[in-house]
Formats: sequence, structure tokens, C-alpha cells
Amino acid sequence: MSQERCVPPDLANATWRTSSYSGGQGECVEVAPNLPRLVPVRDSKRPAGPVLAFGHGAWRAFVGELG
Repeated sequence: MSQERCVPPDLANATWRTSSYSGGQGECVEVAPNLPRLVPVRDSKRPAGPVLAFGHGAWRAFVGELG
């Protein structure tokens, strides 16, 4: 049985931003769209917590469905 390792992405250069819809309340998601291969997403209340990462195409499709 093959064992694959899940290597977390390097987020050292991530520039996080919150949605303008959050109203500055800090209860929103943050995204870092500046990375070349993925768009990481995290909870603004837990910046050291878990991160979900999406490919740029998947993120665009998701955001497109919200509008």
C-alpha cells in the first residue's frame, strides 16, 4: 500500500485580506490571492488555525456562484 504525504503549502508570502463585506467586525474569512498556485482561506478569528487551499479556477467558480 502506497503512503502519500500531504505537504502543507508554504504560506510565508501569503498576503491575507478580509472581505469588504465583513464591516471590520473580524467575523469573516480571510483569503490570500497573491500566491501563484492556490488561494488559501482561513477564519479571521483564528489566523493560526486550519487553512483550506483552493486552486485559482475553483476559487473563481466558487466566488462567481456567490454573486
